[in-house]
Amino acid sequence: MSNNADVIILGGGSGGYTCAFSAAQLGLSVILIEQDKIGGTCLHRGCIPTKALLHSAEVADVIAEADRFGINGTLSGVDIDGVHAYKDSVVSKLYKGLSGLVTHHNVRVIQGHGRYLGDRTIAVEGQTFTGDAVVLATGSTPAVPAIFPIGERIVTSDGALVLDRIPQSAVILGGGVIGVEFASVWSSFGTDVTIVEALPRLVSAEDEWSSNQLERAFRRRKIKVRTGTRVERLVPDEARVSVHLDSGEILEPDTVLVAVGRKPQTKDCGFEEAGIELQDGFVVTNSRLETSHPNVFAVGDIVRGLQLAHRGFQQGIFVANQIAGNGRTLPAESTIPRVTYSNPEIASVGLTEESARAKYGEVTTAVYDLAGNGKSQILRSAGGVKLIRAGGKDAVGPIVGVHIVGSRVSELVGEAQLAVGWEAYPQEIAEMVHAHPTLSEAFGEAAMALSGAPLHSH
Repeated sequence: MSNNADVIILGGGSGGYTCAFSAAQLGLSVILIEQDKIGGTCLHRGCIPTKALLHSAEVADVIAEADRFGINGTLSGVDIDGVHAYKDSVVSKLYKGLSGLVTHHNVRVIQGHGRYLGDRTIAVEGQTFTGDAVVLATGSTPAVPAIFPIGERIVTSDGALVLDRIPQSAVILGGGVIGVEFASVWSSFGTDVTIVEALPRLVSAEDEWSSNQLERAFRRRKIKVRTGTRVERLVPDEARVSVHLDSGEILEPDTVLVAVGRKPQTKDCGFEEAGIELQDGFVVTNSRLETSHPNVFAVGDIVRGLQLAHRGFQQGIFVANQIAGNGRTLPAESTIPRVTYSNPEIASVGLTEESARAKYGEVTTAVYDLAGNGKSQILRSAGGVKLIRAGGKDAVGPIVGVHIVGSRVSELVGEAQLAVGWEAYPQEIAEMVHAHPTLSEAFGEAAMALSGAPLHSH
C-alpha cells in the first residue's frame, strides 16, 4: 500500500477527522495519522464526556428539587460508577459511529505518534508518509503550571473525568469554562466547592453582565468564588491538599482541580525542528490557514483563537476545500458561538459590550430578564438575554453581540449566530414570530426592547 496521498493529516480530533472526511468527499486520497483514538479530546476527554457529567448533575438537581414541581422524590445519593458507565456509553456509541464513517469515506488511518519532518512528510513508527498537502491538527492539552504537582488529589480535567470518587470538598483553580462546568457538576453531586480565579471575575472572556449573572447564581447554589486571588503553592498529603492563597489564607479540600486553561500540543511533533513558524506554541498561519511551509496547513486548537470543537470542524472543512482548489469563506472568529454548560448556562456570539465600544465608539444595549419568559418560569430558571447594537440610541445599526444566561440557553445560540453573522437589525428580529411558550421568545423580546418597542418589559 502506498505511503503517498493527496492529503496527509496529523491528528484525528475535531479538525483533523473533519478535514479527512471533507477531503475524501472531494475526491482526494487521505491518510489520517492518530496516536490515540479518532475523535480526539472533544469526544474522549472533553466536550462529550463533560456534558454527559453535566446532564447527570442536572438529573440530580431535578430530583433534589422535585418538590418544587409538585413531585415527591428524594435524592438518596450519587452512584459515581453508574455515572461513569452512562458517560462512557455515550462516548462509545459516538466513537463507533465515527469509526464507521472512517470506513465509509475510505480514509486510511495510521496508528502511532507522528512527527513532521518537513517536505510534506511525516514519520510514524519507522515509516514515512508524504502528501501533496499536509494538515497539522494535533490539538491541545491541559496547561499545568510547574508549581502544581499533579497526582491523586490534584487533578487536571482529564483526571477529573475519571475520578472514582465524589469529592467532599474541592478547590478549583481557574474560573474559566472548564472550571465553572466542573464546579456545577461537583456542587450538584454534593461537593463543597470553592473556585479560585486570579482575574477579577469568572469567565472573563465573556461579557461582564454574563459573569455577574453566573456569580450571582453560583452564590445561590452555595458555590464559593474567590476572584482576584492567586494560589502560591499546593501541598498534598494522604487526605487533603493545603491550598496556600496570596491572601495568606489556607484552604484544605480533599481534591484540587487545576483548570487554568489549555495549551497547544505542538511539542514533540517536529514542527519547530522542521522550521514551521510558531508563536507562543501556536502554529502561525495565513488567511488560508497555511503555515510557513507551502501546502502545509494547520487547524483547530494549535491555531491561535477560540479553542472550540466547532471551530475546528469548520477549519477542517475550509482547509479540505483549499487543498481541492475550491473557494470557501472561513467564518469570522467573532461569529463563532460560545457556550459554557454550567448551571446556569452561558451562550454568546459576537462582541462583548466593552469590545463593541472599543470598535464602534457608541453602542446601545438591551437586557430582557427571563423572569418575564413563560418557559423560563416553568423551568424555574433565572437569567436574561443581552443584545448589543452598534451606534447610539438614535442611530440605526446591526446587532454585534448576543449574551444569554439561563437554563438550556445553549439552544438559542443558533439564532444568535445568524443575527450577528448576517448583521441583522433589531427590528428585523423583532418582526419574526417566536413560538410561545419557548425560550426563544426571550430573544425576540430583547430585540423588541432594543428596537424601541418593548412588549413584556419596560
